[in-house]
Amino acid sequence: MLKVLDINQKNSLKKLEFILSKRKLSQNENSLRIKKILAHVKKNGDTALIRYEKKFSKIKFNIKKIKFSKSEINRIVKKIDKRLKSSIDLAYNRIKKFHLKQKFSSFKIKDKYKNEMSYIYSAIENIGVYVPGGTSSYPSTVLMNCIPAQVAGVKNIYMTTPASGSSINPAIVYAAKKCGVKEIYKIGGPHSIAALSYGTETFKKVDKIVGPGNAFVSAAKKEVFGDVGIDMVAGPSEVTIVADKSSNPDWIASDLIAQAEHDIFAQSILISDSRDFIESVKKSLKIQLKDLPKKKIAEKSLNNYGLAIYAKKKQKILEAVNIIAPEHLEINSLKYKNIIKKIKNVGSVFIGKFSPEAMGDYIAGPNHVLPTSGAAKFSSGLSVNDFLKRHSLIKITKTGIERLGPSVINLAEHENLEGHANSVRIRINKDL
Repeated sequence: MLKVLDINQKNSLKKLEFILSKRKLSQNENSLRIKKILAHVKKNGDTALIRYEKKFSKIKFNIKKIKFSKSEINRIVKKIDKRLKSSIDLAYNRIKKFHLKQKFSSFKIKDKYKNEMSYIYSAIENIGVYVPGGTSSYPSTVLMNCIPAQVAGVKNIYMTTPASGSSINPAIVYAAKKCGVKEIYKIGGPHSIAALSYGTETFKKVDKIVGPGNAFVSAAKKEVFGDVGIDMVAGPSEVTIVADKSSNPDWIASDLIAQAEHDIFAQSILISDSRDFIESVKKSLKIQLKDLPKKKIAEKSLNNYGLAIYAKKKQKILEAVNIIAPEHLEINSLKYKNIIKKIKNVGSVFIGKFSPEAMGDYIAGPNHVLPTSGAAKFSSGLSVNDFLKRHSLIKITKTGIERLGPSVINLAEHENLEGHANSVRIRINKDL
């Protein structure tokens, strides 16, 4: 079930890197196919959109059904289960409260020459949110992607989800309405990414696209970057769990399964200083998988990408974690403080035996949209800052250019940019 890697051996860290790279390679898609879809939708709008929706969803599709009407939305929202509605409300409040703390303030400074320099924050105007899955889609995805945009002050939030020819999950629509989503489209796949990027007769053109999707959606987001902004090119979900003999092997096994049931490409990794504990977790995995509704998906994920790393020393544990740079890291160890201090590459950390990653997926408060496939080495999870632009204001006084200008001239001439130097020199030499 879980392959075991003894990281105490020579060159074992290189072997770990090789194992991780194999998973990345398995996710690559044909970019030429994606480019063709994007170009077709850009040129032909709704006509191309409907063509691809019929092709990929295998259903009859009417142009009038591209987006939900207000009456449809109101009717669907009434169908939501009361307990589920209450849970969404609780999650919304907790997530929003956490993200409100992330807001940045504009500022201005004035130097001794009375020059003024300001830094101004403003919200992106139009955001597109992709929510995968149709009837199997997740209201948590809506909340995690829309709330930080709402807190940032984004004026228009548009959402698209595969919902044509099926009855959409009411929780998705309720969460979208609660987050102030302006329009909800019924289209999924790479063609919906094209529609958000370039606009069609029905789709509004946006400035930035956020939200998870399958390999084709991620590839499409990567291709449109530059025409629009994107949050990240995220891959399948992953968890790394650091545990020792003080941990409960059944609890750890359940957390590994929780990630594995997401996707056949999901990755669940256990790191422990106890071989006996690793064996106990492997036994528990077999027992717990027997009655799991998504058993086939979880088993394939664990068989292909699951990994148990045996590390005798703390230093080896730290090296392994920072090489993996996991989306989610659970530290289920008595000596967690010593580990946390030296973890540099991670999306989100869950501390202690009562902090399973699932709590972060839904209701803890921090965002669950996180870097995957090692991207935590250079990027962070979704935040309010992802929906804000920043620009500076500069006002130089007469005294300021006279005192600072000579240094600018020296630097410009050193870089062989005489035009730059002269644009300052001409002001200093002229009586203002």
